[in-house]
Parts: sequence; structure tokens; C-alpha cells
Amino acid sequence: MLSERQIEIIQTTVKIIADKGIQGFTIKNLSKAIGISEPAIYRHFKSKTEILLTMLDQFQNFKKEISKNILASTANSFEKINMVFETLLTKFTENPSLVSVIFSDEIFNNEKQLSDKIHEIMNMNNAMFVEIIKEGQKNNEIRADIQIQYIVLMIMGALRLLVKKWEKSNCNFDLKNEGQNLFLGLKTTLEK
Repeated sequence: MLSERQIEIIQTTVKIIADKGIQGFTIKNLSKAIGISEPAIYRHFKSKTEILLTMLDQFQNFKKEISKNILASTANSFEKINMVFETLLTKFTENPSLVSVIFSDEIFNNEKQLSDKIHEIMNMNNAMFVEIIKEGQKNNEIRADIQIQYIVLMIMGALRLLVKKWEKSNCNFDLKNEGQNLFLGLKTTLEK
């Protein structure tokens, strides 16, 4: 369980990265933004990497909860995919700065621990979609003439591209509405 100060540090880190990029994320800038000393930050986290890992752990726990609830649902496969879209796009709409961090390749490429954590989250997402699609193909809801791995790639890739497009446009369109349109397009393409 994170302390209030740790949560504040993580939230401020996300804002700094969204505003200034990873280069702007220094302990000095972080301490200044929060209004505490640099040594005080190190009492809560050993390093910048630990701050980012903790942030990714929080996101991963959020995703695990989504996955568990959706997979346990009695909804059909398309309803489950839509539930994933709605939940994630609501999260990003409420926390636009999170997109800058979660979808930033530059942050994670040079740090093995961070890269491994992102890979773990991606594998978790992949496994969830594979399960949903297998069920959908078994129930004659989703086309079986397209390999599951490519359907997963279409869904995850399209969702990621939409979120990045929204971020790059300074959040200038309704992400949830566009996400619904994307889902409907994917459904039309994949429906049996």
C-alpha cells in the first residue's frame, strides 16, 4: 500500500513527464514541484526508476482488475472487447498525462527493468484478448479465418494508435466517442 506522499510523488512525476518529457523528470524538478527536499523524495523511493516502476505496477494492477472482471463476465466476446475499450479510454480521458508515460517508448527503452515491466503489461493485455477472441471464435461470434494473433494485433494496435493520436492532438477530440467508433469498425470487420 502506497503512502499519500508516494501517491503524490507518482502523480507529480506523471505530470512532469507529460509537460516536460522524460528529460524534465529529475529529482530536483520533482522536489520543487511538490515543495519538499530532494532527500525527502529518496525517503519514499530509492531512485527515479523505482518511482516509474511503482507507477507501472499501479497501472498493471488496474489492468489486472479489468481483465479479471471482464473475463469473468457473462458478456459475449464483442461486449467484452467494448468493456476494455470503455474502461481504458475513460481512464485516459480522466488522466491524460498518463498517456504520455504509459505509451512512451523513450522512457522505457534505456532501462531494462522498465522495459521488462512494459513487456509484462503488454503480455497480460495480449493474454486477455487471446482468451476473449478464442471464446468468440468458439461461440461463432468472431471470424475464425483470421489468426488470433493478428486479431489481437489489430485491436491492440488500433487502440494504441487512437490514444496516441488523441495525445498528439492535445486531447482535441472526444476519445471515448472515437473509441466507440473504432470498436464498431473492428466489430464490423471481425464479426462472423
